[in-house]
Amino acid sequence: MRFTNTRELEKYRHELVNRPDVYRRLWVCGGPGCLAAGGLNVLKALREEAKWYGLSGNISFKVDLSGCQGLCDRGPLVAAEPWGYLYQKVRPEDAHDIIEETMINGRVVERLSPGQNHRKGYDLNFFRRQTRHLMGRMAHMNPESLDDYIKHYGYHALGYALARLTPADVSGRVEASSLRGRGGGGFPAGRKWKACRQAPGEIKYVLANGDEGDPGAFMNRSLMEGDPHSIIEGMILGAYAIGASQGFIYVRHEYPLSVARLNNALDLARERGLLGRDILGSGFDFDIEVVEGGGAFVCGESTALMNSIEGRAGAPRVKYVRSTERGLWDSPTLLQNVETWANVPHIILQGPGWFKGIGSENNYGTKIFSLVGDVRNSGLVEMPLGSTIRSFVMDVGGGPQPGRKVKAVQSGGPSGGCLPRSCLDLPVDFDHLAEAGAMMGSGGLIVMDDLTCMVDVARYFTKFLVGESCGKCAPCREALPRMLKVLEDLCGGRAEKGDTDRLIRWSEMLSKTALCGLGQSAANPVLSTIKYFEDEYREHEEQHFCRAGRCAGLYEPFIDTERCVGCGACIRVCPCGAVKRSGLKPQGINQNTCIACGACLKACHFRAAVARPRG
Repeated sequence: MRFTNTRELEKYRHELVNRPDVYRRLWVCGGPGCLAAGGLNVLKALREEAKWYGLSGNISFKVDLSGCQGLCDRGPLVAAEPWGYLYQKVRPEDAHDIIEETMINGRVVERLSPGQNHRKGYDLNFFRRQTRHLMGRMAHMNPESLDDYIKHYGYHALGYALARLTPADVSGRVEASSLRGRGGGGFPAGRKWKACRQAPGEIKYVLANGDEGDPGAFMNRSLMEGDPHSIIEGMILGAYAIGASQGFIYVRHEYPLSVARLNNALDLARERGLLGRDILGSGFDFDIEVVEGGGAFVCGESTALMNSIEGRAGAPRVKYVRSTERGLWDSPTLLQNVETWANVPHIILQGPGWFKGIGSENNYGTKIFSLVGDVRNSGLVEMPLGSTIRSFVMDVGGGPQPGRKVKAVQSGGPSGGCLPRSCLDLPVDFDHLAEAGAMMGSGGLIVMDDLTCMVDVARYFTKFLVGESCGKCAPCREALPRMLKVLEDLCGGRAEKGDTDRLIRWSEMLSKTALCGLGQSAANPVLSTIKYFEDEYREHEEQHFCRAGRCAGLYEPFIDTERCVGCGACIRVCPCGAVKRSGLKPQGINQNTCIACGACLKACHFRAAVARPRG
């Protein structure tokens, strides 16, 4: 059915909501983590099992694929409605028990549930402590179904805007909401929309940045794969507001499923009259094309992204004119991150006041974060801006692994900063993170415990940035490799006096003189780790010692027999039998046999295995 006006769309939604449907349903998580763990095999097994019961039983139920459900390290996940059960680490061979016990008899499968006290998975602290405005419907909606999106009030904001609001009204609502761009910079979206709407030019463009290249981050990917229509609807509203007729979604080449689901959503929207010519009979024409990037991290920067779309090398250009005036093909261009676009329909539909009721002063709304690293619960987390780091790590993430302590949290991807344990009560928003020497970035949070070497962390991210630098400007091209060489010497026992001071000097120069945002922020991992963990740098430089037991050759493992409880964990994990023992009680470590792999340090929950200077 092709909708020719907003009344037909609303009538169809009403029919979907009131259409008789099955009461019992299984949602198999289709997020990237669960798919990598074998989610499609679980979906196939459940559907095969359901076929048999569908033929022989009298209870009606459905098995369907959903978007990301969030608890990624426990995948594949399967949610059972209406009971609210959430099954974790499901395997194809579990299909029979899930269908028979849950879908037929309504009972929980205990061995797959989070535990006796959490039979309803969404009662877990991981979910209860979140505010899931963008992710909430992803867990109960097939990302390949336009009907599911419409049923969840999808395209309702578009119909309302085309029927009742002028372009200036739409732009004004976004400006009144104080929405800030979710791509990392936090620039007020409304100011950008207003400037682009007022810019002269007959041809204008709307762009969505889905080029997510941060290690350990997959927020944008999950949104594009789990709720692609929300991004498309937001872009149509943006195009209506500024008078654009063409849009592009720029997606990393490494995200083939994102590309496939976005293209499927675009095709479905065109078929129904929600995209293309004369959208909903309003006379407004707008279409969107998906463009695949080549995988360059620098293409997340706005001007490099536009160069790539134009067919040029993905390198940044000097911003002497804003892209809202001269962007793509020298035309006024409105570029937002995909998560920013997904917020727009909610703002148009529920109003700026609703949006500003969430979050903190000048940092309104929610933000999706990728919570990973040394934490018990990892995955995608949606929280109000202004929530503390502690609420992420301790409340939602469940804290560090047994026996370990949080040492630092890295925020903002490779160009972000590392904040120490003393910053756990720091609000996570654009302003407070920047003041502390970190950044929001696209939303990555990496938790590090006390077995993390902060010098090695700076080395890892600097090495990544050296490989991703376009080399166009001298500060980035020359300073980053030199910084990496010094960091490698510090971690390899080849440090010289003054290395730490040289790193500070080069980092400050780089942040002040690099051409683009990537180069200007590339020094953040070094500057922030020196700011908060300078003693570790001095130990590496002056004593050739790594207290975390991470840099091989800069420590020797030692067992404190007074702390040791004789659990034997270090004996079991040692790959070379270097742990000397009396029965099961470790007595020490044979340093001639030990290869300093750090396995014993990580295995000991009682902090009896520690690192000490060699000799």
